Amino acid sequence: MVDISKIKNIVVVGAGVMGYGIAQVALMAGFNVTLVDIKENIVNNGLTKIEEGLKKAQKKGKIEEGVSISDLMLKCKKSVDLSSVVKESDFVFEAVVEKLEIKKQICNLVMENSPPHCIFASNTSSFRITDIAEDAKRPENVIGMHFFLPVVLQCCVEVMKGEKTSDHALDVGVEIGKRLPCLKGKRLSVRIKKESPGFIANRLLMPPLIYLSWVFDQAFEKGIPWEQIDADAEARKLTPMGPCELNDYLGIDTAFNVMKSFEKIFSTDFAPGKVLTSLVKKGNLGRKTGQGFYNWKDGKPEIQLNKKAGLLNPEMTMAIMLNEGCKLLEENIVSGYKIVDDVMLTGTSIPGPFGPGKNNYEKWSEMLEDFVEISGKKYLKPCELMKSGDFINMRK
Repeated sequence: MVDISKIKNIVVVGAGVMGYGIAQVALMAGFNVTLVDIKENIVNNGLTKIEEGLKKAQKKGKIEEGVSISDLMLKCKKSVDLSSVVKESDFVFEAVVEKLEIKKQICNLVMENSPPHCIFASNTSSFRITDIAEDAKRPENVIGMHFFLPVVLQCCVEVMKGEKTSDHALDVGVEIGKRLPCLKGKRLSVRIKKESPGFIANRLLMPPLIYLSWVFDQAFEKGIPWEQIDADAEARKLTPMGPCELNDYLGIDTAFNVMKSFEKIFSTDFAPGKVLTSLVKKGNLGRKTGQGFYNWKDGKPEIQLNKKAGLLNPEMTMAIMLNEGCKLLEENIVSGYKIVDDVMLTGTSIPGPFGPGKNNYEKWSEMLEDFVEISGKKYLKPCELMKSGDFINMRK
């Protein structure tokens, strides 16, 4: 086990919901934290959210007795000058918008101005760590650490290396992950064997967007209301919201940007469809802009789920995730399927696909073959490991 006792000063770049969530758990773990963003009002809002989060944690008995919220907040500084604050940093989390060039610029700036031992951890959802560290000084100290929202409640962090990342940097990232508390229990800090854009969770969560984007376009062409698509999804209750509401809640640009990234890395089948592209072009990004699939201007919309379209098959999501999980096994990204199911449940609260997949892989393989036939989306063609069922003996 690597010693992280000398890591005292953590910088979090990006004061949005992910950034201030990471900053909060770092404070709760006893680190000195500096929250950085490009505008002071954004940083101030982040600090307010951190304080609110700490108060909630205290009410649940998750703050050490005798430690006041004001004491913790004294250990949290703010800045809009990244190059200055990283000069004394030991560890830097990056949690900014999912755009490769911005992440690369921040990585380069941090590694140019930080001490030689400083480790840079990107919270990217989709990019290769190798690409983020491509032009950076000390690429051996660049890792990926992918958290889930809300950070304080979702007890998983995925840790991954790039082509030039040292084993030491990866070990430090895993141990830092273990140190960061979670209100629901012990945090699962997962070491990923090989570089995989999207880590584990997003490798499974993104391919269903190929199917959903196709469904959105079909619904639009047929004049089917979005409520009926969400009603279709109600049958399995995999997520607390249907796909239209969920995309609105998370931000339609989030799915769009990750799909564009996966389009370049994996397949043109990830290219966002007409509906998603139109919503993004119009700036209708969901809850945060007040309009997406639904109108959020007066708060959470009332969605009528009493009528189904019969267009979306909720089993397809699990079938697609099982196929992608089997690809992770084939590619030796993971050595067994248990860790995939563990990441999905602790990170996303969605059950992993392998449990139900043991009894359904033949039916699901046929479903995927049929969908590929009508849609032309060859990326979703079932792999040999899924079709054969041999994954059943690869639990570990």
